Amino acid sequence: MRKIYFLGLSLIMLTSCKVIKDTTYVAKETYWQQHVDYTMDVDVDVNNYQYKGKQTLVYTNNSPDDLNKVFYHLYFNAFQPGSQMDVRSLNIKDPDRRVRDRISKLQPNEIGYIKVGSLKQNGVEVSHETVGTVLEVQLNKPIKSGETVTLEMDFDAQVPVQIRRSGRNSSEGVALSMSQWYPKLAEYDFQGWHTPPYIAREFQGVWGDFDVTIHIDKNYTVGGTGYLQNPQEIGHGYQDDSKDLNLPKGDKLSWNFKAPNVHDFMWAADPEYIHDVLKMENGIDLHFLYKKTLEAEYLKNWKDLQPKTAELMTYFSEQVGQYPYKQYSVIQGGDGGMEYAMSTLITGKRKFGSLFGVTAHEMAHTWFQFLLASNESLHPWMDEGFTSYISNKAENLILDEGKENPHAGSYRGYRSIVTKGYEESLSTHADRYHTNWAYSTASYSKGNIFLSQLEYVIGKENVANGLKKYFNDFSFKHPTPNDIKRSMEKTAGLDLSWYLNEWTQTTHTIDYGVKSVDNNTITLERVGQMPMPMDVDVTYVDGTSESFNIPLEMMRGSKPTTATILKDWGWAMPTYSFTVSKTVKSVTIDKSGLMADINLENNVLEVK
Repeated sequence: MRKIYFLGLSLIMLTSCKVIKDTTYVAKETYWQQHVDYTMDVDVDVNNYQYKGKQTLVYTNNSPDDLNKVFYHLYFNAFQPGSQMDVRSLNIKDPDRRVRDRISKLQPNEIGYIKVGSLKQNGVEVSHETVGTVLEVQLNKPIKSGETVTLEMDFDAQVPVQIRRSGRNSSEGVALSMSQWYPKLAEYDFQGWHTPPYIAREFQGVWGDFDVTIHIDKNYTVGGTGYLQNPQEIGHGYQDDSKDLNLPKGDKLSWNFKAPNVHDFMWAADPEYIHDVLKMENGIDLHFLYKKTLEAEYLKNWKDLQPKTAELMTYFSEQVGQYPYKQYSVIQGGDGGMEYAMSTLITGKRKFGSLFGVTAHEMAHTWFQFLLASNESLHPWMDEGFTSYISNKAENLILDEGKENPHAGSYRGYRSIVTKGYEESLSTHADRYHTNWAYSTASYSKGNIFLSQLEYVIGKENVANGLKKYFNDFSFKHPTPNDIKRSMEKTAGLDLSWYLNEWTQTTHTIDYGVKSVDNNTITLERVGQMPMPMDVDVTYVDGTSESFNIPLEMMRGSKPTTATILKDWGWAMPTYSFTVSKTVKSVTIDKSGLMADINLENNVLEVK
């Protein structure tokens, strides 16, 4: 019986291995994502801030599922009294200062809305219902797996008073900041439909091509996503030789933009925009649109910003991956800084350091939001955190700031929220944090530390190469947390499952200390719940020093290091001891400061 049992077990194991292997192969070959091409024509009335739109979507269902419904986001509907965005702002402990109770006070001619009229599937009307900021569509026929359908829509809209990101007549006098302005098809992926109501957090979109025509007062200059197709008819700084202009008669110009392979489309317009173009040697054109009525100090800052923006473009392309488009636009508008496809909206009345800093951050989003299109609602730390990481490095280098740790602010912010008891897990949905403070610290600070702390765990060179691998493997896709983990694992040859779990799915904290030095035996202790490898520096009474690395057993190896590598430390063991050959003067844990230890007081022990 025993022989038969083991034979059977062996057969089961062999069969299981084959199934796992086959499944892995199939999964690799069957990655899918949806595709949608937009053609939109909008006619704008700049006097009452309303516009009429026609939209045609060619939607390809690359999923293995048949779809009985589709959903659209109608973001402007959030800017109405009584909306979920309004009520959330009125009830959250620390409301965004730009929102507060402003939505609740909007008058009918100040609110935002998108009203969908006719909607057809392959020429046949379909039923639909607007539920807050989401349009629910019941299809006449399922969109079968592999099938492409055409969805045609007429809609009316009104631009809200500038409150959050989008809107009219911003605090700096920009007429139209047009983000989230069109019915946007919701994403459908391996998790299903993503249809959260809009309450001012981030977005997700379906990859595709955009062809957008905007009819607007001829005195307005327009900039944003995509390449202008008819510069000879427009002027406004898009056509170098004004003698070649063929301006149509009438009160409006028709601006036609095309944007290939993006997942959103933003535009801004103002009658007082200056439009500058900086042509980079690599063929990329940088466009800058800002109001000519700015004070002289700010106008100078916008001029000085332009060559520095070219340096940013070069830095991000070298450190992460080559920017794939031939144009990028920095546009005054919005309510702070916000990234969009091939462009950003930023406020313009800033000192130069602030203007450069917001441009650096928003431009960096191009890589960690638009090219690596992770789900910002579920994993905002993959976007805001990674963007903060690379833009901090860029600012430190380009402005020659000389900071030993350009991420020090993130560490301070993280330790502060932990100390005060407001931290929430990075696995929390962006809309569901109890406070804006918890959301921003998790997304920006702790997300940034995910990468900067990895420099401590696996080495700076491995992190740098891991980012490039991540970009090469997942640009123009929708990566998940496991994808950044696997990119780093494959680069470093180390197991990082524990790191992803502890740092992003729990609120476990790191706290290691030097417990004692007894003769020549040093004992360390793990006080916090989160395990880490240890870098330890020992100074001896004779003035010499020695560095040691204690790998975490779960990593199954150690980072590249010149330090003496000691035996692994199993995570369950509360203490770890090792013996040195000389009399000890002091012991220091993590001289780099890259480990987010919440209690630094026990990291150094001076022997008396």
